[in-house]
Amino acid sequence: MSSVRKSCLTVSVCVCLAIAMAGSPFLAENPFAVDVPTAPDGVQRAVVEADSYDFSPHHLVVLAGRPVELTFKSRTWLVPHNVIIDDPRSGLAIREAIPAGGSATVRFTPMVSGTFVIYCDKKLPFFKSHREKGMEGVLEVR
Repeated sequence: MSSVRKSCLTVSVCVCLAIAMAGSPFLAENPFAVDVPTAPDGVQRAVVEADSYDFSPHHLVVLAGRPVELTFKSRTWLVPHNVIIDDPRSGLAIREAIPAGGSATVRFTPMVSGTFVIYCDKKLPFFKSHREKGMEGVLEVR
């Protein structure tokens, strides 16, 4: 077999594998996504750490139609944060302060599937906002 035919065959096999793998739901999952567990009382609960310009975990997966309770714990002792999930099409309108060194709990029941941004919009004059510095996460509702 000529080297040109071998190259074409190799490329064809690679393209077929890439197409097959891209369609696979297992490989399409975000490896950093955290499925929020459901407690015995039916509430999906998770603790999220709010650090300097970061939420951890930063990608949460919840189920639509079931109550969610997220507790945001600040790991910073001087800088306050907040948590905002604001998406009119989903009905999510959450804005809660997270005091420095403290915590805040938000409760809601998502009814619309989709991917929604979680962020902190705190900002000092003349500086970028926390969101602009990377303090942003994802709430994925399935």
